[in-house]
Amino acid sequence: MVDLALLQTVSYIAAATSVCLAALYYALNLREANRNRRMALTTSLMQSFISEEGAKRFMDLANMQWTDFDDYYRKYDSTVNPENAAKRVAYWNACEVLGYQYREGIIDIGTLNAASTQLITTIWAKFKPIIEEYRKFDYSKNTYENWEYLANEMNRTILERDPSYRGPQRGLGGDAYEKAFKR
Repeated sequence: MVDLALLQTVSYIAAATSVCLAALYYALNLREANRNRRMALTTSLMQSFISEEGAKRFMDLANMQWTDFDDYYRKYDSTVNPENAAKRVAYWNACEVLGYQYREGIIDIGTLNAASTQLITTIWAKFKPIIEEYRKFDYSKNTYENWEYLANEMNRTILERDPSYRGPQRGLGGDAYEKAFKR
């Protein structure tokens, strides 16, 4: 005959094992759901960069020309050129959100590098002096700080892989890339 204490022990062990397996299943399921959510978010945001429209927007921004902040302001500020400002701010804000997501660990640097390394760093290098001027009188001092952080991290990653990289020179006013990243 089977002892009642043995049956209770087996019952307790079975219950504990079931609870542990359920917790493990829940943790794995939660991890997979989080991974899927990150992938959907990454895919959605990357469309700002890897789509045909994103490439055109990048080229429009990269081809903008000015001599100094006053020249830029006369040509491109939102008060005189709202169409350009809308393109620019949409791109800048996408970079800012990606920078925030990178800082928060929502998106990883490998994915960002694969999809948009030079797009993000090139546009940051080009517009850094403009953003710094706007920070003096129109923006808060931390406006686009997440984008700046991301661009610096991406540039660091580029240099780890290719220490001789100097950045794109066309459309950036000579050594703008090197100035932006203080090399």
